[in-house]
Amino acid sequence: MINCLIVDDEQHAIDILVHYVTQTPFLRLSASTTNPIEALQIASEQKIDLVFLDIQMPELTGIDFIKAIRGKAEIILTTAYSEFALESYELDVVDYLLKPIRYPRFLQAVQKVMKETSEEEEDTAAEDDYIFVKTESKGKLLKINLADIDYIEGMKNYVAIHCGAKKTLVYTSMKELEERLPHKSFLRVHKSFIVPVTKITGIEGNLLRLKAVTDEILIGESYKADLMEIIRGKMIQ
Repeated sequence: MINCLIVDDEQHAIDILVHYVTQTPFLRLSASTTNPIEALQIASEQKIDLVFLDIQMPELTGIDFIKAIRGKAEIILTTAYSEFALESYELDVVDYLLKPIRYPRFLQAVQKVMKETSEEEEDTAAEDDYIFVKTESKGKLLKINLADIDYIEGMKNYVAIHCGAKKTLVYTSMKELEERLPHKSFLRVHKSFIVPVTKITGIEGNLLRLKAVTDEILIGESYKADLMEIIRGKMIQ
């Protein structure tokens, strides 16, 4: 699933793209806004894979926005002006859609992103199933097998990786570690918890149960939708 953000200073243009996104099975609308400054904040706080971006906007142009997020998401430009096409491609955008945008042309653009995403997931699946982390001991690197991880816990300036009775403190952020782990195997369920999908054994209210784990793993409201999407795929009514 590709998480989308729509940024355009005209609401009617947003409405059209929202309709197109909801019609496309592999797209999920994360947010939309007429304010590019707000969009930068959203992109920094949420996992955004694809931004549909207008160019001519007050306060911050689409070109400025692209430079500001520095490759954190794929970009499809949506504009009524063709003269920015050359500059935009130099910034490595996926596609350049001229308004009025028709759904077949929209679909052609997002399928490029879908293809790239599938190739990246195949590459990730082929990678070794371990990571090296810097521990609290200066100059020390530790190899951790992903299969050994029971859960990951945010602890102020550190992240704790729990493997059975062993807890490894790593000086990094939850966001950075979340981005480095394979998305199909690990899921963030709370601002303070990342869990291996295969070790989920049940849900009790706002608590998540994990195999061989007695600690309470909380489910955050903003992360619940992604968790329930996985659960629904395996649920027998």
